[in-house]
Amino acid sequence: MTTLDVNQVIDNARFTRFHWMVTLLCGLLLVFDGYDLFIYGAVLPVLMKEWSLSPVQAGALGSYALFGMMFGAFIFGPLADRIGRKKGVAISFVLFSISTFMSGFATSPTEFGIFRFIAGLGCGGLMPNAVALINEYAPKRARSTLVALMFSGYSLGGVLCAGLGIYMLPRFGWQSMFLAAALPLVLLPLILWKLPESVGFLLRQGQQAKARQMLSQVAPDLAMGSDVQLLQTEAKGAGVPMLDLFLKGRAMGTFMIWLSFFCCLLMVYALGSWLPKLMATAGYSLGSSLSFLLMLNFGGVVGAIAGGWLGDRFSLPKVVLAFFALGTVAIALLGFNSPMPVLYLLIAIAGATTIGTQILLYANTAQFYPQAIRSTGLGWASGVGRTGAIVGPLLGGWLMAAALPLQMNFLVFAVPGLVAALAIGFFILYYRGKQEAPQVVVAAVRPAV
Repeated sequence: MTTLDVNQVIDNARFTRFHWMVTLLCGLLLVFDGYDLFIYGAVLPVLMKEWSLSPVQAGALGSYALFGMMFGAFIFGPLADRIGRKKGVAISFVLFSISTFMSGFATSPTEFGIFRFIAGLGCGGLMPNAVALINEYAPKRARSTLVALMFSGYSLGGVLCAGLGIYMLPRFGWQSMFLAAALPLVLLPLILWKLPESVGFLLRQGQQAKARQMLSQVAPDLAMGSDVQLLQTEAKGAGVPMLDLFLKGRAMGTFMIWLSFFCCLLMVYALGSWLPKLMATAGYSLGSSLSFLLMLNFGGVVGAIAGGWLGDRFSLPKVVLAFFALGTVAIALLGFNSPMPVLYLLIAIAGATTIGTQILLYANTAQFYPQAIRSTGLGWASGVGRTGAIVGPLLGGWLMAAALPLQMNFLVFAVPGLVAALAIGFFILYYRGKQEAPQVVVAAVRPAV
């Protein structure tokens, strides 16, 4: 009996229709995920008026789904390891779709907050499992491009949300935005039929025949008889303690990565939750305010794809630094009186350099840590980032309650971008010239989330 390492087969496979199918399905799932997460920012101006919410109350209400995301990642990650990624994705998808639908029937902020928290559980479980699934099947040379394309689905969901809001909110009310979230459930049979199971899970379950069948779709030209024993080299050690992230000269890099994650997600969710309301307060109509949210997410699509392309060709930390610096300037300028074309351009740049930078941060983190502790490093960086996501809507509420001038609100939103740029700049300088410097500082990389 011969043995075959599935990691080598997948890494060296040529691009096939199977890879397109996995990318499109995972990207489609993230479209719905993005719609769910940006829906609150779209309906916030209407909710504040109907329920007489103070800015602080509105900010807290916007954070409930993000708390749910944090817990969802902790719950559905280990659960998917036991029941399979396909089932984990399906359960998460159904959970956030139904909970978002039920949010449309909420009659009080308390009911609404409960449904949003449950929806966040599903969103938090879906994204990491979808990202892990596409990384497991993507050929090495195309991995960054496929991850970038998949991540663009998240921003497309925000575009869809803002576009529907412009049409539906004035005609059918805020409830219609949440009721529409049930429509994607008609695709559940397609997802269960076409979304592949993790080949690693199949091997851990001893399902060699199914694993060979799955691998034959990845590499159709590879001959695999029943005498071939499939093996998968484990990518991580068991029970790696968090302390290892600070050993062997990695302490400074770990702190700078955590700080940049925190600041990036704070900006993403502060803008996503409060941009329409801030613009409405500045005198723009509801339709115009929602078009700004649409442009923010359109910029996120461009930023995700461009970030993946640039990250493959240049020093990744330098690209991240440039994105944060550009985003800081763009967000700071949003509060000043600008012609509409310039304002739309600034918002698009802000979206590209905040939403789009997430993929670059994941790639930078994956390449900084050695393989044995990579999952631990990514998990902790993502967890710290989620605390920033929770703070973002709360910060917007506090700023609105303070009744500051519009310019001051956006200047405060820009500060995390400056902090993140300084953190990545220090990261580059600290590891430059060091013999133990990670390859990420000096070479192009591919994300391995």
